[in-house]
Amino acid sequence: MSIRAKFNLLLLAVLLPALLVCAGVSWSLLQKQAREEVIHSAELMTEAAQAIRRYTVEEIRPLIDQEPHPEFLPQTVPAYAAMSAIGRFSDNFGDFLYKEATLNPTNPRDRAVDWESDIIQEFKRDTDVTFLDGQRATPTGTMLYTARPITITNPDCLSCHSTSDAAPASLIAKYGSANGFGWQMNEIVGAQIISVPMSIASRSAMEAFSVFMALLVGVFGLVFIVLNVALNGLIVGPMMALASDAEKVSTGDFSVPEFGSDRRDEIGALGIAFNRMRRSLEQAMKMMD
Repeated sequence: MSIRAKFNLLLLAVLLPALLVCAGVSWSLLQKQAREEVIHSAELMTEAAQAIRRYTVEEIRPLIDQEPHPEFLPQTVPAYAAMSAIGRFSDNFGDFLYKEATLNPTNPRDRAVDWESDIIQEFKRDTDVTFLDGQRATPTGTMLYTARPITITNPDCLSCHSTSDAAPASLIAKYGSANGFGWQMNEIVGAQIISVPMSIASRSAMEAFSVFMALLVGVFGLVFIVLNVALNGLIVGPMMALASDAEKVSTGDFSVPEFGSDRRDEIGALGIAFNRMRRSLEQAMKMMD
């Protein structure tokens, strides 16, 4: 086996494992980064919902209260306003799903399903926890979710949720008196939950991974080519030329010029030794004649 073949095998033995290690590490890091970016986007959406809730309570409700309406207006409810606004936002970003899941809601659409109830109960067990995120399996694939607790901090909320007797008659007429009552101040009644398909994070990671691996393979390929060119020019080429001259000298052909090189490395030393041997052999042949 030639030196070039051995060198290339050794080079591949080093580069291929390095490429696989880089691929594994980069894929893990890119997935983590993509997941964090999706969570960050979900958090921005949650902050937008919080802002809508505060605006509804601080700006809209006072205006409505100044001119009482004979009918209950769901648009004045912070949760309704936030879900409606974020729902319209989600029309353009349909992958993000927002819900204000509640254990005992007035509006049936807000009732928490099993996995949402588990999140709310976790907030209730540890009131110091203000943020949760995780993944869950669904028939359509893995979903990534973020959640924040909904806590009753505004006494005005109890005007509709303390008892059915204190609630507006139009609210009772619209939703009935069986649900949405018994809330108390500082009680955690639900959670703001944003769900996103995990495929979004995976797709983002795959795009970045493809670009990174293409560049990495390109760099490794360039290194492979440059090293082979250098090997041929610095070692293989001179040694082949020296081997050809040695073959001719061994048959008595001293017309071959001396191996000329000003290199100060091993190849240069080999050339000097070859020239010395050539001269000695030539003199010995003349003496024999």
